[in-house]
Amino acid sequence: MRHAAYVFDAYGTLFDVHAAVRRHAGEIGPQGQLFSELWRAKQLEYSWVSTLMGHYADFWTLTERGLDFAFAKMPGVDRRLRQPLLDAYWQLDCYEEVPGVLKALKASGARLAILSNGSPAMLESAIRSSALDTVLDDVLSVETVRRFKTDQSVYEMVTNAWRIYPDAVSFQSSNRWDIAGARRFGFHTVWLNRTGQPDEYEDFPPDLILPSLSGLGS
Repeated sequence: MRHAAYVFDAYGTLFDVHAAVRRHAGEIGPQGQLFSELWRAKQLEYSWVSTLMGHYADFWTLTERGLDFAFAKMPGVDRRLRQPLLDAYWQLDCYEEVPGVLKALKASGARLAILSNGSPAMLESAIRSSALDTVLDDVLSVETVRRFKTDQSVYEMVTNAWRIYPDAVSFQSSNRWDIAGARRFGFHTVWLNRTGQPDEYEDFPPDLILPSLSGLGS
């Protein structure tokens, strides 16, 4: 089913959040995957707690705090890797199928945007390094509303910016909780279950589940 607008989460959906650790896998050692998962989990946890408390800190700050927690929790990982890992996070790899899928959607006449927890500087760097700037019509950061997903004001940024109804939007995310939030707002939703996770949030099911972006809009 085709839609007038396709909106994408950034981290984990378009960009591989584990790419930073993978680039330093040899230096980190066998704990690398667990270290990366912990970093990501704390980054997201801090965003949710921040919004619940009504105390905003930008996503880059939360990314740094998440990494510091991972180092503290796993002291076997060399803390001298802190800056190289942070530097790598500014240029995360995009998933292999992403450029082709976005170009095809753009060629079909659809409007494309990113809606992300990421700070504007983070998103600009990732988009530029993946050469996606030529296919995106808009990049929307929660910095505008100073609240993180799944706060409904985040999804409202799309309908306010483009003056369209939620029903006209297909929203894609690899994060099941993000899909639940977008579905509650009224978007059509596509969950990219890249890692074969069990479904959850049964009250807010996705319209479609895909293992990757391949086939979207066809």
